[in-house]
Amino acid sequence: MLAALLILVFTVFVIFFVPNYNPEPEEEEVDTRKSSQIKKLWNLAQTAMKERKPMKAEKALLTILKFDEKNAAAYNRLGILYAKSKQYKEAVECFEIAQSLDNNASSLHNVGLIYLETNKYEKAAMAFAKAIEIEGDQPGRYIAYAKALEKLGERSRAVEALETAYSLSPNTVILRHLLELYENSDDAENAERTRKRIEDLQNAKAKTSKASKRTERKAARVEARTVRKAARVEAKNTRIANRAAKPQAHPVRKVAAKTVSTAKAATKPVRRIIVPNKSAKKKISIKDDDSKA
Repeated sequence: MLAALLILVFTVFVIFFVPNYNPEPEEEEVDTRKSSQIKKLWNLAQTAMKERKPMKAEKALLTILKFDEKNAAAYNRLGILYAKSKQYKEAVECFEIAQSLDNNASSLHNVGLIYLETNKYEKAAMAFAKAIEIEGDQPGRYIAYAKALEKLGERSRAVEALETAYSLSPNTVILRHLLELYENSDDAENAERTRKRIEDLQNAKAKTSKASKRTERKAARVEARTVRKAARVEAKNTRIANRAAKPQAHPVRKVAAKTVSTAKAATKPVRRIIVPNKSAKKKISIKDDDSKA
């Protein structure tokens, strides 16, 4: 009986006095802190790479991988770091891990570049081909693929890859790659034709640039006229508003002022002008003459 009572008391104590255990907020809080720390480390790694501090960048990236072992972006960035310092073996390993975690074209392309740098042209061509299968709208992938094919002696496929790159982004850089390929293979006819294409493209771009500049100047003139017109309209509206806001004399005051001026005129003394009588003057003068006689 005593044991049952103790169990009951303990149960009541646990229910009412012990707080409920909920591990989820703690886990969420840990994930938030972890994500924030990874973000800081990532920014630190990018800044270090820009400032050309490879050891600092490497340390930050490795720390990220301690927090998150499946971070494909960190492996990819670490591979780029190793490739720049010519640690090709480590770079390939990083790119391959990144590729296994996230099947993306960038990792394959980077692996292909390392194979191309280390004269492993067949592996390079395979890596570029797989990258193109995943993402085939990037001209740079076709240019790299063409270089690998040229090294393997497959000139026609290399030309085809460069032409595909040119169709995606017509520019003189790709045509110069094509010209170099023709020159290396002593194909004078196609080399001359490619030079003509480069010249035509440059002329077309120059014309387009001139037309664009003319259009820009015309647009600038139209905009300037519009601004001047708007300024004139605004000035006119301001004058009208100022005129309307100016206080006007009240009509009653005008009438009162007019009445006062009329009254003043009425009370003003009138000057009488006496015109002398010419005939009387004559008579007086005759009389004077008689008296003298």
